[in-house]
Amino acid sequence: MEDSLLLTIFASLGAALSFAALAYPLLQKSDKKERYKSIIEKRRKDLMQQAREGQKISKEENVSARDSMALHYKFQSLAGKMGERARDKMLQAGIRNPKAHIKFLMIRAFLPLVFIGLAFLFLMAASKENEISAVTQILILIFSGLVGFKLPDILVKNMILKRQQELNLSFPDSLDMMLICVQGGIGLEQAIERVASEISEHSETLAEELGILSAEMAMLNDRRQALQDFARRVGSGAGKSFATALIQAEQYGTSVSQAMRVMADELRDMRMAEAERKAASLPPKLTVPMILFFLPALFIIILGPAGIAASNL
Repeated sequence: MEDSLLLTIFASLGAALSFAALAYPLLQKSDKKERYKSIIEKRRKDLMQQAREGQKISKEENVSARDSMALHYKFQSLAGKMGERARDKMLQAGIRNPKAHIKFLMIRAFLPLVFIGLAFLFLMAASKENEISAVTQILILIFSGLVGFKLPDILVKNMILKRQQELNLSFPDSLDMMLICVQGGIGLEQAIERVASEISEHSETLAEELGILSAEMAMLNDRRQALQDFARRVGSGAGKSFATALIQAEQYGTSVSQAMRVMADELRDMRMAEAERKAASLPPKLTVPMILFFLPALFIIILGPAGIAASNL
């Protein structure tokens, strides 16, 4: 009786887990669509707010520029360039908080002090047991400061790299769908919005970027500015090449569909070349795991019976 009860409990748990495994992707798809729509609506509201306050902001900037001193203006220009680069990094990493770049610069400024303080405490505790030379202490403190300074940048670059890999992987197929829409007579803004809605279940990152691009192209007067902002957000790779191709097509009056067709072929070739590169680099990467894990087990299986037989003689 107890065995049948345990079997029933395990079968019920297995059925529940199977149902959860089937239902989770469907729930996740709806969550991705809702998040995608919320990001697009927020961007449209921000653009409308900027359009209302644009004239007032420009007047204030002109007044502050006239009243500032030369040294203060240079400092503002330097700080503005640093903030702009940090802002671009945050956008490329998918962090859209308007104050994210300020927090990033603050963390990058204060984290070395924290690491140096921790290293100093460690050196004080270690010097009580073993005497450490002054040169070694200075090197440890300098290394701790460098680690604290570079750590935020490394983490952000890692996020940017993963995001660009996802964009490069899914962009050629999206460009094919966009090309079909444009050749069917749909406008470029509507085609980008339609493709963004279709791929939101498969590539949330690309759907968000294309949705923001379609909102900016619809709200802004200058289409080239929207494409340039899109290129800034994606950083490099397929998205930046797509924006550059559309800007050049609009500038020189060439066919947008022809530019998109050529770009789709190039991106597909680039994706195939990247897959071939990864496949070619796989054998050297497998050499060390094979030596460490496969060959010892193989030797044990082959030579083990012979060794046991020899030991029994």
